[in-house]
Amino acid sequence: MLSEKINEDLKNAMKQGDKERLNALRNLKARFIENKTAAKVLPEQDVLVSYYKKLKDSINNFPEGHALRLSTEKELKFLDPYMPAQMTEIEVRTIIQTIVGKLEKPNMGAVMKELSPQIKGLFDGKRANDLVKEILG
Repeated sequence: MLSEKINEDLKNAMKQGDKERLNALRNLKARFIENKTAAKVLPEQDVLVSYYKKLKDSINNFPEGHALRLSTEKELKFLDPYMPAQMTEIEVRTIIQTIVGKLEKPNMGAVMKELSPQIKGLFDGKRANDLVKEILG
């Protein structure tokens, strides 16, 4: 289970005195705890992916070299090993083409509705949207 791995790595970071890694793992653990008390409890992997995406999006709010930007980039680096392997653009294109091929009247909404659950957390949704537009012409 992901939270067990995080807890184990938290202990190791404490023992090693790795404050930055410890902080990143504590932030993630806090998200897991919040999720357990939420109205709709999500799988831990979804919580991780969502938190990672928020961090990645927040980087652009700070100028290059800003302390908050640097700490966010480090936090992302520490969370990288826990992220699921990402799909390649070629894999996503293949899925899109398969979906388009089996739909009677393929349109953006229908393709995205079927594609989204297959790539959730494994590929950037905005980029997938662009690929669907490109393939549909």
